[in-house]
Parts: sequence; C-alpha cells; structure tokens
Amino acid sequence: MGVRIALFGQAPFGRDVLRRILASGHEVVGVYAPPEGSRPDPLADEAAARGLRLLRSKHFRRHGAAIPERVTEHRALGADLNVLAFVTAILPVEIVDAPRHGSLCFHPSLLPEYRGGSALAWQIMLGATQSGVTVFRPDAGVDTGPIVVQKGSVPIAATDTAGSLYFDKLYPLGVDALAEAVDAVAAGTARYTPQDESRASHQGLVDDAVARIDWREDAQALDRRLRGCDPSPGAWALRDGEPLRLFDARLAPDRGGEPGRVLGLEDGRLLLAARGGCLAVGRVRGPEGSKQPAAEAGIRSGERLT
Repeated sequence: MGVRIALFGQAPFGRDVLRRILASGHEVVGVYAPPEGSRPDPLADEAAARGLRLLRSKHFRRHGAAIPERVTEHRALGADLNVLAFVTAILPVEIVDAPRHGSLCFHPSLLPEYRGGSALAWQIMLGATQSGVTVFRPDAGVDTGPIVVQKGSVPIAATDTAGSLYFDKLYPLGVDALAEAVDAVAAGTARYTPQDESRASHQGLVDDAVARIDWREDAQALDRRLRGCDPSPGAWALRDGEPLRLFDARLAPDRGGEPGRVLGLEDGRLLLAARGGCLAVGRVRGPEGSKQPAAEAGIRSGERLT
C-alpha cells in the first residue's frame, strides 16, 4: 500500500528519487524544489512534466523560527511522509515532524561517522577508505536521528574526488536506499535503529578557510585536500596575490623543490612541489572565469604559489 509523500530535493538525485517513488506506487502530493535560477532544476522539471504540485521555496525558517506560511502550505498537502533527497535548506521541526510517519533523510556517509553538510569532502580529506549511504529519521540534532536503511561499504579510491565518490558510487546507492526506506515505512516494517554515539564524528562545512592550501602539510595530505574540495569549493593558493583554485589533482613522486614551487608541465598537468611528493594538477580556475586546462593557464615554471 502506498503512502502520500511530500518530496524535498533538487538536482538529478531528487529527480531520480521522485521517479523511483512513483514507480513503487506511492502518491507524491507535493514537490519542493529550489526557486528558479539561471539553470533549470531537474527535479522541478520532472515534477512539472508529470503535473505534480510544485512548490519552490528557498527558506522555511526566518530568524530561527518556522515561516508560518510554509508550515500551513505543507500541512495542507496531507502528506503521510516527508522524503528529503539532497536538501540544503534547513527545515523547521513543524514541517519535519508534521506527517504521521515523520521524515526520511538521505546522508552520504555511514552514520554516525561524518555528520554534517560536507560529509563527502571530509571523507576524502581525512583519508577514509570506505564509504556508504544512510537513510535516517531526522531529529533535533544534526544527522543524529535513528537509522532506517544503511548501505555500504564502498571503497574510496586514492584518486577519488568528492565529485566522483558521489556521482559514480554513492548516488545510485542513495536512490536505492531511499526507495527501500519508503517502501519499508509504507509496509509498516521499517526499523529505527539509534545511532552509536561512541562512533560519532561531526565536521563543519568546507569553506574557503578549509580549502586554502598550507604548504607545511605533506604531499599526501595536500592531495587529499585537493580531491576533497573538488569540485567545490576548490582548494586554492595565491598566485600573484590572487586565488588560484586547483582541480583534477594526482599525487606524484617527489621531485624535490620548495613546496608550492611550479616544476613545469608533464602530460598536460601542472607539477607542484610538496613535502615528500609532488602534486600533478589537471585544471585550474583563477578569480574570474571558468576552469581551464592547467597547460593553458600561462603558469610558468619557477613560479611559487603561496
């Protein structure tokens, strides 16, 4: 027997979760997607094409409290369950707990490890070797609610970025996990397992302060930082006083040189000296413009990024 669902999400992940939920026979009574921007949102487009009620809200809280109009709007849907698929907005408890089955939320780690909004990046940066996905019932904490479905372990390769870990490995697993959790709630067989707080870890958001390169770190740590910050926000150092963001990085053998010094190009990659190794960078982005191949950025051998 299906349940009535309010789906909160965005991007291709939200779209694919919507498709799986509908294919399983559940009724989607409302789809919450981000406001219209410069690029179409795949979830919003899918909902509109299917004639579903589409609600485009950026904020659900104001000054720390629920926005009454959003709460009234949500309750009018009569949802049995909220499904949170790639949600960046903070939802108030008045919405999270309103349906009779509460909410289900996707998280790209094996909770209770790597709680927080930058779980993908931190798994790479802190050297995790295995990952997975979790669907849990949100509570008042940050990613602390009881687990409904967990899938893993997925190996993290030494060349994985936050992007490749998500899109190539965790994305399809996450769609499966959410669909499985929704079906279990609908069937009355869902089990809510408290998280083991003795294994819990929480990391903050990865902002520019975290993404800035410190050449005192060794090459392995810097390689993880570059890959963890790829594709966003991009690990960076200063070139002539302006931020230069580094992407598509690989760890290479030590070639000597002062950390941060440009050693030249090899196979189209920019070679940067580091402590105990070398960073081979495929793409860069300056303060203006988009990413470009490192070989075309005009960076000269002998320069030093600070």
